[in-house]
Amino acid sequence: MTHATPPGWYPDVNMPGTERWWDGTAWTGYTRSAAATQPVAPAPQPVRRGAGTTTRTVAMTVAGLLVVAAAVTGFLVLGGDDSGTRPVSGASTGAPPTATDSASAPGPTPAEGPEDDPTVLVDQLDGVTLQVPEGWEKPENTLDDASTMRTAGSYTCPGDSGSFCYHGTVTVRTAGGTDLTDMKALAEADIGTAADRAYGKNTVGDLIHGGIRSRKDLASKPVTVAGRTGYLVRRQVTTGKGPGGYVQSLVFPSAVGSETPVIVRFAFDAGQDALPLSLMDTITRGIRPIGDATGGGVGSTVAP
Repeated sequence: MTHATPPGWYPDVNMPGTERWWDGTAWTGYTRSAAATQPVAPAPQPVRRGAGTTTRTVAMTVAGLLVVAAAVTGFLVLGGDDSGTRPVSGASTGAPPTATDSASAPGPTPAEGPEDDPTVLVDQLDGVTLQVPEGWEKPENTLDDASTMRTAGSYTCPGDSGSFCYHGTVTVRTAGGTDLTDMKALAEADIGTAADRAYGKNTVGDLIHGGIRSRKDLASKPVTVAGRTGYLVRRQVTTGKGPGGYVQSLVFPSAVGSETPVIVRFAFDAGQDALPLSLMDTITRGIRPIGDATGGGVGSTVAP
């Protein structure tokens, strides 16, 4: 079935040894070195059997390496067939698109991978995966274009906006629009935005839960996420209408590139048996760098 190319890192033919980020629609300014992903052929070992034998063996070895090089080149161009997570470099019927031609060039051909797994939320830009809890879904489109997973089934928000709400939502985004680099400072600065987006106002300024009436911080602590030291702030909010809920801002360095901080926002409605606060901790522990399924990453599910 033909579908749109997912966001991901793909080779930049104008900058050998470099990969550029494709956002699903066009090339972006994000780049990274691809050197770590390139296979290296082993050096040939000399055979000491006499001049004639040595010459013939070296010739055969060189010829064999040329075959291996051709096979490696074909592998890189056409894409691997191991776990299905490596993106291919261009459309299957033509040369790879160039970043400078992004306005007219087609996107790279999509590869089967964890993006197609309903139990895994993949954020290619930040290089992490999250386990999707049982009974949750991954929407194809969101209003703020963040990587999102949420409880299946919506309900009408209790405020006067006429909007639709979800009992549980988790989003992943790159920290932007701030000069803060300290994980604690970023989490403390983001928690207010996280609460307002979940229980305050919608994108057009309507009160979706009758407005936030009070706030109470429940946790503020460092935490290890995907092998990196981050920080989280958890807050309870009461609202003018509805039961209110709990929000959390989790900030940690990205697993790729320049390690730009990543923000994971949690929003759980209060009074939901399927959404205990311990589920926030379980989801946090399940965050993994892409390609690392240690401890239950790709292919695993999280129960409340």
